[in-house]
Amino acid sequence: MKTAFPPLPRWLAIVCAVCFGLGCRPDPVPTPGAFLSPARVTVQTVEWTPYVGTEEVVGTVRAQRRTVVESKVMGRIVSLESRLGQAVRTGDLLVQLEAPELLARREQARVVLEQSARERDRFQGLVQQKTVSPQEFDVVESRWRVATAALAEAETMLGYARVVAPFDAAVSRKLAEVGDLATPGRPLLELEVPGELRLEADVGEALIERLQPQQTVSVRVGRDTVLTGKIAEIAPAADPVSRTFLVKVDLTNPAGVRSGQFGRLAVPLGASPILRVPTTAVLRRGQLEFVMIAVEGTARLRLARTGRVLGDAVELISGVEPGERVVVGGVASVVDGQKLEVTP
Repeated sequence: MKTAFPPLPRWLAIVCAVCFGLGCRPDPVPTPGAFLSPARVTVQTVEWTPYVGTEEVVGTVRAQRRTVVESKVMGRIVSLESRLGQAVRTGDLLVQLEAPELLARREQARVVLEQSARERDRFQGLVQQKTVSPQEFDVVESRWRVATAALAEAETMLGYARVVAPFDAAVSRKLAEVGDLATPGRPLLELEVPGELRLEADVGEALIERLQPQQTVSVRVGRDTVLTGKIAEIAPAADPVSRTFLVKVDLTNPAGVRSGQFGRLAVPLGASPILRVPTTAVLRRGQLEFVMIAVEGTARLRLARTGRVLGDAVELISGVEPGERVVVGGVASVVDGQKLEVTP
């Protein structure tokens, strides 16, 4: 005769199942790094740090002082010795024009002045002899003064045949050659002062309120050249076509930068807290990014996601919490689970 046992209570059955499962679970497999000697590394505690976000506006590098050299008179170019990049001083001859008409006009004015001067001297003697009236002498003297002014005008016009440098600069462009006909208003050369550069950028309506005159901003020229500059001018009115405002930023120590280069003006948007670590702390394996976390003297590999690159640092979007210690030096030789010897 079989004896029937009463069924176990539900709670007791659950406890028995849990105890059986724990007793049968295998021991955890140690990570490969557990068998290695401790690695000497440097670590950094991750904390929230303020970051000023920016938006880049494209612009062009130009010389602060530049001018277009033109001729004031018409004439054939007979001498143009200036070369691209040549340094010139104030008053140096840049272009010599052939102007025979102006030479003839000056000679004509000189002859008229000589005649009026002789007539004036003769009338002075007649006035002293009271042969002519003072009124007649005044007429002769007026003609002498007109002739004197005409000669001065002719010499001034002939002087315009010599086009000279208005200030110390360097030749940046040549727009004419020997034999060309120079006319008033036609550009012949372009000059600029080397070493004094600025970035000119067209800033949109949404960003112009964040910029003020004399404000210090960051400018990036090319790929790697980052400069600081001070806002010199902001256009008070927007361009009616592009709806943008012209902003001129004087660059500080623009070594290696030349006018005409492409640049970007960083317009500050406001500060926000972010987590950042040196770029050396991030391990990349294919499309995945990892960091090593120091937990009680042991390295733990952690999947992470990065954001903006901030110079020699990078933003951490996920994978690390504030207060955790990240391996930043020697991380390439550390294996998950390896003991760490932290150095200052």
